[in-house]
Amino acid sequence: MRVVVALGGNALLQRGQELNAENQRENIRVAAAELAVVHQDHQLIIAHGNGPQVGLLALMDAQYTAVDPYPLDVLGAETVGMIGYMIEQELGNIIPYDDHIVTVLTQVLVDPDDPAFQNPTKPVGPIYDPTEARRLETEKGWTLVPDGAYFRRAVPSPMPQRIIEISAIRMLVDSGVVVICAGGGGIPTAYDKDRKLYGVEAVIDKDLASGLLAKSLDAEMFVMLTDVPNVFVDYGSRNQRPVKAAHPAALMAVDFAAGSMGPKVEGACRFVKETGGKSAIGQLSDLIAIMEGNAGTLISNEVHGIVYGE
Repeated sequence: MRVVVALGGNALLQRGQELNAENQRENIRVAAAELAVVHQDHQLIIAHGNGPQVGLLALMDAQYTAVDPYPLDVLGAETVGMIGYMIEQELGNIIPYDDHIVTVLTQVLVDPDDPAFQNPTKPVGPIYDPTEARRLETEKGWTLVPDGAYFRRAVPSPMPQRIIEISAIRMLVDSGVVVICAGGGGIPTAYDKDRKLYGVEAVIDKDLASGLLAKSLDAEMFVMLTDVPNVFVDYGSRNQRPVKAAHPAALMAVDFAAGSMGPKVEGACRFVKETGGKSAIGQLSDLIAIMEGNAGTLISNEVHGIVYGE
């Protein structure tokens, strides 16, 4: 089975963890152990988030004032190389030596007139307490959005239209290569009036871009891994309920947070609706159990309504 597995940025660097290289590598080791098992039986394509990482680079970049800060598309490309390198190395240390892995720096086309540019919603970077969030909003003109009891910077998140390198990615996948691609939702690009590509100051949602990747590669299953074990209805309230399985139409009728679970649910439901395949959302450490149908939230046309867990 051809499977696209999308690793969330918060799965690779957990909430509250120090933003250092060793923490990221340790989390990637955990992911690699799960991914290696999937690779044994399935054709594996890996996507990943980069919200904490690109936000950290933006903060580091802002400290050097001799030049203008680098744009988000360039910072995104830097993080794709960093995370792809770590995944390649840690996964390559587990799977057979002759099994090839490659990271593809992936450009994703967006519409420069997308209304998302007028309404930043995509969280990037570390979390801030309310006092620090107010200071950054005033000093830097950032948009800060709630993330649990904390706040994170939000940037525009336009809809992905097309993956520029999809033909090359497909050739690699068809040849049996494990491909790491569409990292961070891909590098946001657009065409100018002369049909020349240029980078866009935005961050494409990883889950929507990964869903587009899965559809474009004719994947049979699309799995999104994050730092929570299930999709929850009424998350954070006393009435929260874990969703064990759902039909895409039923799940899309529920409101989820735009900056966190909302895009995951939308990406999963779109994939199932448009391809007839299956999608799942769950915790990184549960990947094998998710593949076996024993963990996470399954989204499928074969499910009636919403099935809640204990």
